[in-house]
Amino acid sequence: MHPKASHFGYLLVLGFKVTDALIIATVLVAAVKVHGLLWASGYTIAALVAVITFFLLAEMVGLYRPWRGETVTRQFFQTLFVWLWTFFVLLLLAYVFKSSSFYSRVSIGIWLVATPFLLSAWRVVARMIFFRYARRNGRRSSVVVWGSGELCERLVKTISQSPWLGLRLVEYIRDDSADSPATDIMNPDVEPVIGRLDDLVQGAKNGDFDILYIGLPTKARAEIAELLGRLADSTVSVYMIPDYFTSNLAQGKWSNLEDIPLVSIYDTPFWGADGRVKRTEDTVLASLFLLVAAIPMLLIAVTIKLSSPGPVLFKQRRYGINGKEIDFWKFRSMHVCEDGKDLPQARKDDPRVTRLGALLRRTSLDELPQLINVLRGTMSIVGPRPHAVAHNELYRKRIKGYMLWHKVRPAITGWAQINGWRGETDDLYKMDKRVEYDLWYLRNWSLWLDIKIVLLTLLHGFTGKTAY
Repeated sequence: MHPKASHFGYLLVLGFKVTDALIIATVLVAAVKVHGLLWASGYTIAALVAVITFFLLAEMVGLYRPWRGETVTRQFFQTLFVWLWTFFVLLLLAYVFKSSSFYSRVSIGIWLVATPFLLSAWRVVARMIFFRYARRNGRRSSVVVWGSGELCERLVKTISQSPWLGLRLVEYIRDDSADSPATDIMNPDVEPVIGRLDDLVQGAKNGDFDILYIGLPTKARAEIAELLGRLADSTVSVYMIPDYFTSNLAQGKWSNLEDIPLVSIYDTPFWGADGRVKRTEDTVLASLFLLVAAIPMLLIAVTIKLSSPGPVLFKQRRYGINGKEIDFWKFRSMHVCEDGKDLPQARKDDPRVTRLGALLRRTSLDELPQLINVLRGTMSIVGPRPHAVAHNELYRKRIKGYMLWHKVRPAITGWAQINGWRGETDDLYKMDKRVEYDLWYLRNWSLWLDIKIVLLTLLHGFTGKTAY
């Protein structure tokens, strides 16, 4: 990277941090003044702690990384997540130091609600200004795509239809044979500038484009190696698009083992900063849900104990992350507590289900003890639903990719469940569709997707025709 570009990027991030700090502090000052209160040192401390905590968490989730490829929606929910977690830290400190009574609840409430929207609104305005400036001055990164297949087509379509990504498609070189590339320009307004490999390399050296995406099949290893070797004498950024069959089932990410480049084929999406975000999300949501559900859970436990003989909780062995067995907790909804090799699934009008259990299962209230599993770290709030060990052993032999979702923690709710694939899987097709949706979730995970699934679950995901 050019030193001036690096220096500009540093100043840009610094400007964003200063603006964020001013917004956080200004909103608190306005909230206090609007409520007719005098500013005190306690509010100054709260503002300072909030700014420092916000910066630390923002670095963890990559809030200040370059915008290229980031959507406005994803950035909004990243900002909202960082601010809510910042506020949680403030509440925790106020409780520890017994200082919560000092602050005005109305002022703090205004601060809580208004700040994330103003932080996000100013980012939207900044994006519009920067992208308009880049469009006028030709500062968008120019892109060439070389390859073929579904992923290449999707990439070209995304770049062409998403100007907010800050990318401009120069050319799509369609190469179905990997031997004799033929040019296929997707944008009729773009003049062809590259037709052959030599011209591609020369264009890179001349600075005709900034980024090259290569989507050649693995059988073209020699051609890829030659191209990468020759492009080393240029400043173009090069990205590889893996074959579709390697990215269809799980997360594919580039990484390094010392100085050896690697691409993951089957791996978890929750590693590094994303893993910390996911765990933080689980801890915060599980704690909040337990606070709300504590009394209902106590009433359910007492009712179960009085209505039928047997334990309140039902424990079953299920597969967790990396295929390791975990203890899976539910409120008991049946007369029996089965956990063997021959384990029939619950079905409609199942005689094993108690009268109270039928109500608990229809409303999914029997799942509430799993919040404890989440806090213990054996489950997540959102993700693939776990199945009994007996069912896992059955389906892993019949469904391709069935065990791939075990690279992540099992969860209370998930993408498959809110799309109707829950309940009894009395034929292979139903389980196959459930796995398909679970793997889609792993490939497309984002913080926004998790929030969307939680909201849909709260709205209408606790009941359904197949919940019995």
